[in-house]
Amino acid sequence: MDRLHFAGSPDGSTPGVYYAHLIDMTTMPKNEMEAIAYHEGNPGHHMQISIAQELEGVPKFRTTSFFNSYVEGWALYAELVAKEMGGYQNPMSDFGRLVSEMWRAIRLVVDTGIHAKGWTEEQANQFFRDNSPISDGAIKTEVQRYFVWPGQATSYKIGMLKILELREKAETELGDKFDIRAFHDVILGSGAVPLTILERMVDNWIAEEKAA
Repeated sequence: MDRLHFAGSPDGSTPGVYYAHLIDMTTMPKNEMEAIAYHEGNPGHHMQISIAQELEGVPKFRTTSFFNSYVEGWALYAELVAKEMGGYQNPMSDFGRLVSEMWRAIRLVVDTGIHAKGWTEEQANQFFRDNSPISDGAIKTEVQRYFVWPGQATSYKIGMLKILELREKAETELGDKFDIRAFHDVILGSGAVPLTILERMVDNWIAEEKAA
């Protein structure tokens, strides 16, 4: 794992920390660093987890619950939100963001190939080589991860796609009444939840906004 976010304490006494594993500085392309910072920091994991920890009126376990497709889906979506907020002023950094998103999409194919289609490690590696600019060293590490952690790597893109789907639904249904800040409040305001529950929450919010 090349980076890791540790959540801070709810009372603020211990700060959140983001570690980048760079024992070999050549393993991390510079143009991907900005997207990773948004993914792990703000508006990604750090913001989402901090909001969840501060929730009131819910059982304690709800403030620390973890649903992979929600948590990683939000963080990948946050990489895009950062662009909408004016990030990636350097075109190469935006290219790094696109490579990052493409890599998460490739995971859907490779993980499925390994665990449902019987792909060999070399078949999985070759699909990565054919469809991304990712280095052979990074590809090897990624594919080995998929072999030992079935399905986890698919959660990033699946979660992002669901959030984008819900956002498009809300924009279509609400028209001029759509408020991106209010939408994000709904997505983040109950902590990590399964995607089916998240969709129900957004549908309820849309209905309330239309009736207001």
